[in-house]
Amino acid sequence: MDPRRNPFVPSAGVRPPEFAGREHLVEQTSIAFDRIKTGLHANSMFLLGLRGVGKTVLLNALHEDARAKGFETIKLEVPDDSGGHLVKGLVPGLSVILRRLDRIANMEQKLGLATAALRNFAAIFRIEYEGFGIGATPATPDAGSGDLEADLPELLRLVAEAAAARNSAIGIFIDEIQYLSKAELSALARALHEAAQSGFRLIVIGAGLPQIAALVGDAKSYAERLLLFPEVGPLNEDAARRALREPIERSGARIDDNALQMIIQETQGYAYFLQTWGKFAWDEANDDRITESDLTDAAPAILTHLDMNFFRVRFDRCSELEQQYLRAMAELGQGPHRTGDIANALGTTSSQVAATRSKLIKAGMIYSQRHGETAFTVPLFDRFMLRAMPRLVPYSARKGTRK
Repeated sequence: MDPRRNPFVPSAGVRPPEFAGREHLVEQTSIAFDRIKTGLHANSMFLLGLRGVGKTVLLNALHEDARAKGFETIKLEVPDDSGGHLVKGLVPGLSVILRRLDRIANMEQKLGLATAALRNFAAIFRIEYEGFGIGATPATPDAGSGDLEADLPELLRLVAEAAAARNSAIGIFIDEIQYLSKAELSALARALHEAAQSGFRLIVIGAGLPQIAALVGDAKSYAERLLLFPEVGPLNEDAARRALREPIERSGARIDDNALQMIIQETQGYAYFLQTWGKFAWDEANDDRITESDLTDAAPAILTHLDMNFFRVRFDRCSELEQQYLRAMAELGQGPHRTGDIANALGTTSSQVAATRSKLIKAGMIYSQRHGETAFTVPLFDRFMLRAMPRLVPYSARKGTRK
């Protein structure tokens, strides 16, 4: 069929043509926004899920919803190296918010306090900040102690109060939140705790890998009571069918039921894979109809595309020992797997490969949601590993290698 009419878009963070299966989370968050905007409390939330399930798409949709409701928002993505990124992302975002608020009349005092606090905060944490003045600014060193856990809540309180003066609120949206440092997670949790206690209008929506719930709990024990941790998983069968069938039919084509079922089985309902199979199936088909035969013909190209553009970019960042560890996990199946069983598959002990496992967790390749268990952060990665490394090579300690 004509690729110019192809409705499917397998790309990171791009909204699919049919945003199916997330209605409950969208409504739940919409209620939270309405409560925060009117000064009532609502829990912030961190969306948890594997890669490719659509967390970023959902986060973007929630961000747009907040903006439509009149929130002043900041959206940032944390790079995969730890330290300092929360401050670096917040300072320019808060500066933009304060400049927008500066256009609103009759709020000079609150805006002056927030502006002075942001200037102090940026200076103490050595973040370049092109400040601006408004009226008389206070001389008090608000948000300038150098203690992130003390300064961040104070800064966000002052900005939120300035926003509340124009009947708005602050929404902070953070993607890849698992890469924040422990100190940053602790400061963020402290800010949310003070917002809950003092009632200032702030909500944080994050998205990250499944281990973020444990990381936040380690940073601040009370964070588990402040936050919601909704899981973003594969689409159920009904939602997966809608995600495929409705865009196809809106584009003037159709898909056979057995072809639809084949895609759902092959993708297990994961959003990115649904988009990929939908795109290639459309391009393969003739006569405005997608059949099971079209999918069989397209399957090799689909797997090659996924291997090169989704799986391998992560695999190639790993050392040889890390690749061996991932291959041992794949030998056992999709997972999760006991750490000891993975070591046994490699022909070694858990202690011998503990450092390798830790590096893979830090890199976001695997995670451990329960003690002694390990799973891939990328769905269907076990299948890729079997294709990429047909043979499992037993582990052998190398000279100079940390054990």
